[in-house]
Amino acid sequence: MATNTITSVHGGGMSFKTKIKNHDVIIDLDKAGGGNNLGTSPKILMLVSLAGCTGLDVVTILNKMKVSFSDFSIKVDAHVTETDPKIYDDVSIIYSIKVNSKDESKVVKAVTLSQDKYCGVSEMFRAFAKLKHKIIFL
Repeated sequence: MATNTITSVHGGGMSFKTKIKNHDVIIDLDKAGGGNNLGTSPKILMLVSLAGCTGLDVVTILNKMKVSFSDFSIKVDAHVTETDPKIYDDVSIIYSIKVNSKDESKVVKAVTLSQDKYCGVSEMFRAFAKLKHKIIFL
């Protein structure tokens, strides 16, 4: 069974640094939260993970389908509850992509496969949030 393990080291104040495959990831709070704004918040990184997971899936699937695309971006809007613990409870993934109109159905298939079969981060989000998506063709 596979296991992922990381170690985060306190860097002073509210910051933590994690080395992941020679890349530093720094977590911190903004000044209003008592930090020094040296990095992003843990909750925001969850959204980055979600976009990255599904984005990698979609690119992999489109490449296998030999679909040419450009201007591909993923926007994630997530509502945070007001009571503690503040969590995401409603998340929307918006895929924007430019493809030939004949390939739009292939993009729909790639996104659907990512959301329904491959993206583990999306599946984890479904454990605590309503997750929806849409595609905007440019």
